[in-house]
Amino acid sequence: MTPWGAMMRTAAALGVGPEGFWRLSLAEWQMLTGGAVGPEPMARVELERLAKAWPDEEAAGGGDR
Repeated sequence: MTPWGAMMRTAAALGVGPEGFWRLSLAEWQMLTGGAVGPEPMARVELERLAKAWPDEEAAGGGDR
């Protein structure tokens, strides 16, 4: 989930108004803020761990297809 409120407050603190904020590309946003937009992506190992812990119904044999 993208933290739009926090991003807009950061933009305002940097002097970027709402219209300018919505026109920014991701690259421009990263240049302005010096970093990424949100949390780091999930590592493959973590995704596999979660998939094993909570398999899809179809993968677990419970699907109707």
